[in-house]
Amino acid sequence: MTMMSKTNIIGVYDDPDVLVSAIKKVKESGIKIKNVFSPFPIHEVFEVLGLKTRIPYMTFMYGVFGVLITYAFLYWTSVISYPLKFGGKPLNSLSFIIILFVMTINIATFLTFMTFFIRQKLGPGKKVVMIEPASVDDKFVITVEKDKDMTAEEAGKIKKILQEAGAIDVKEKEEPEGYITEEND
Repeated sequence: MTMMSKTNIIGVYDDPDVLVSAIKKVKESGIKIKNVFSPFPIHEVFEVLGLKTRIPYMTFMYGVFGVLITYAFLYWTSVISYPLKFGGKPLNSLSFIIILFVMTINIATFLTFMTFFIRQKLGPGKKVVMIEPASVDDKFVITVEKDKDMTAEEAGKIKKILQEAGAIDVKEKEEPEGYITEEND
């Protein structure tokens, strides 16, 4: 499978506050930001870009699933399959609450991690493909896709906006082979 590689204009920043203000300036200029990379989560970036995650909703659903499955298992083992009546205690007792609580957290956590890893196509043996290696160390990166019909003047304007927004380095770079984007996700 041969794909035509795309070129991106990359702005590299060394301060998260400068990155957030740069994102605002780039968006105000009408330029579409393709992606933002950072060595740690910056929640303000999600707000500025208008991105929302569905992970908390999935975690809640997994928690409900965990409660139902755990309670069904406890009820089946204690009441239906192997009822032990001793000391006048009810078969369906309040001591289930501790097990329900712990198992709900365990199931929701495990399934949330699995969802994240599957959705991001992560796993053992996955080859790491980065557009800018410094983004996992101490730099922050904004990428803007350079369309094939974009003129050199338009690309220069984008580079100038990134530079004026506080970028320490602005360059054009082709996407590495195997780089996951929304188009080939």
